[in-house]
Amino acid sequence: MTLRLYDTRAHELRDFVPLDPENVTVYVCGPTVQSGPHIGHVRAALGFDLLRRWLAHRYGRVTFVRNVTDIDDKVLANATATEPWWALAYRMEQEFTAAYEGIGILPPTYEPRATASIPQMQQLIQTLVERGNAYPAPDGSGDVYFDVRSWPDYGALTRQSLDAMEAAQDADPRGKRNPQDFALWKGAKPGEPEDAVWDSPWGAGRPGWHIECSAMSKRYLGAEFDIHGGGLDLRFPHHENELAQSTAAGDGFARYWMHNGLVTVGGQKMSKSLGNFTLAADVLAERDPLVVRYALAAAHYRSSLDLTESSWAEAEAAVDRIRTFLERAERVAPSATPQREERMPPAFFDAMDDDLAVPRALAVIHESVRSGNAHMDAGRIEEARHDVADVIDMTNMLGINPLSVQWKTAGGAEASALDALVQTMITQRAAARADKDWAAADRIRDAIAAAGITLEDTPAGTHWSIDG
Repeated sequence: MTLRLYDTRAHELRDFVPLDPENVTVYVCGPTVQSGPHIGHVRAALGFDLLRRWLAHRYGRVTFVRNVTDIDDKVLANATATEPWWALAYRMEQEFTAAYEGIGILPPTYEPRATASIPQMQQLIQTLVERGNAYPAPDGSGDVYFDVRSWPDYGALTRQSLDAMEAAQDADPRGKRNPQDFALWKGAKPGEPEDAVWDSPWGAGRPGWHIECSAMSKRYLGAEFDIHGGGLDLRFPHHENELAQSTAAGDGFARYWMHNGLVTVGGQKMSKSLGNFTLAADVLAERDPLVVRYALAAAHYRSSLDLTESSWAEAEAAVDRIRTFLERAERVAPSATPQREERMPPAFFDAMDDDLAVPRALAVIHESVRSGNAHMDAGRIEEARHDVADVIDMTNMLGINPLSVQWKTAGGAEASALDALVQTMITQRAAARADKDWAAADRIRDAIAAAGITLEDTPAGTHWSIDG
């Protein structure tokens, strides 16, 4: 079986062949930390978390880099007299980390901040100037621009004609040769914080946004690496500019490009600038984090995702079905994981190898749940054990095993309170049955059922689960 990924530069599915099969290299554009993450940021990170997990399963070692843009116009704009830009950036970085951890996204191998790689950025800019692909502004402002007309392949990623492109809006056009030229270095301006300025051969200033990722990816992964990822909204101009400046400098850069679809609200992109965003912290405060992870993973990573109340309800029901099945198996088929090598059904493997078709992979999980329940109903315990093992392996792979330590401790006080309440009612029902007060026992059972809770009486006691 061959892993195939959709390469957004090639506009087609391609067989994935890593540079080094013993160390797959991935660079993903991380957040610009001017404010806290919305749920769209978390969905993007989750898509590449699933990629990273599958690559690790297929190849073993994955060097995964996700940067933090901690110096930017927006960061400076949101700073205040009481919270300087660097303090704001650090506080927002922590909020992103908390949101990622909240839904089980693995930490990257390296998570470099842009401000820690200024010398590497300046070196890359100097190379571009020497090659004739960049120029300092003639007005002495300290700006340095990439000359888009000096690079014939500019526009290759998004297949755009240069003449059809709008002017670059990332810097003052005061010294540009062409409207589409973009900033590599921004000369210091009056009123900007003194600690947001670095010395350079072209004058004091700070890096442009695009040069940051080119320099950091090269520093941590080398001049050529396997996969570059990010949100669909980054294809232009950010990734287009990264590709141009890195290849113009003589680097092979990314061999595959992957972009995740966006979270939408009423068909419109969720965006801080549009004001239609939902903060990740608010979602995680209101919902089971495992349900959030499942809901965000349930759509294919390249598709747009319009989150509604039904999205959360469907995810909650799906998680409950898996949890109820695994808990039942612990009672009915103890030691339900046979001694064997980790394996997954071929249909699951095929789905994940087909450009991470997670919706199909989830369908395989639920088919195994149905099969395992049928085997337990019929008393075929050994067959059920194999279904359980499959479900455990598949859910572990996707990070959605409800019985993993992470999710068992993530339910919080609400889950504990619900369990205490239901256990009290189960005890009362048992006492009524012991007294042969069948009417009282039935009333308690009906009240529990009306709340959407199912009771299962076994020789080991009564167990409860939420109806799926």
